[in-house]
Amino acid sequence: MAKEQGTKLIAQNKKARHDYHIEDTWEAGIVLQGTEVKSLRQGRASLVDGFAEIDNGEAWLLQVHIPEYSQGTWTNHASRRKRKLLLNRHEIDKIEKKVTDKGYTLVPLSLYFKDGRAKVEIALAKGKKSFDKRHALAERQANREKEQAVQRRLKGFKD
Repeated sequence: MAKEQGTKLIAQNKKARHDYHIEDTWEAGIVLQGTEVKSLRQGRASLVDGFAEIDNGEAWLLQVHIPEYSQGTWTNHASRRKRKLLLNRHEIDKIEKKVTDKGYTLVPLSLYFKDGRAKVEIALAKGKKSFDKRHALAERQANREKEQAVQRRLKGFKD
């Protein structure tokens, strides 16, 4: 069987970028059971409620929903089980030091296959206030309108 090359995106947590200020990101491997891998290969996963934590020097991914494999039997996995993340010791220590600061959390941003191995991108994040979210939306809207005005001018239309 040929080895897989490249990346295949399975799930993204778009809401995390809206709800949090992203400080730093890491790529981590995940310890999975066989039916979880098969379910992920079908593109079925949800990162919406997911978060990560450091417990006794180990990184864990919690509340990530990987549905049961449809052709699985009694060996099927629990859909929201605790999954171990594979990171280097110095990365775990660095993350643990930052997470102990007030207001920081670890959130998964994306879940994907890289060269045939399941990976998750986790981010050190700080929650946004509601006025920050409104400000970001207004800024994005202003940039969009500015780009549209430039395009109209380039095409020869007048304002």
